[in-house]
Amino acid sequence: MNYDLIKLGVWVVIIGGTFGYLWRKGHLLKISNYVAETREELRKCSWPSLEELKGSTVVVMISILLLGLLTIGADFVVLKFVRGILPKI
Repeated sequence: MNYDLIKLGVWVVIIGGTFGYLWRKGHLLKISNYVAETREELRKCSWPSLEELKGSTVVVMISILLLGLLTIGADFVVLKFVRGILPKI
């Protein structure tokens, strides 16, 4: 007998059994309610326009640049301080 057919049959039984169990316990209804409520909430959201999105992206990029420069500067200052304290080896 073809082993691929047996493997397919086993997967059909596993998936079918799982589906049946979830349906019997009411989990599928909970999942469908969750999806419906999520869609309803997303319809209420106000999405940014393309111009607002571009502006926010620029603000984030400038903030990342400034934070990076601050980190590099602080690292440089701490490195100079530590090298000044420790004796030369």
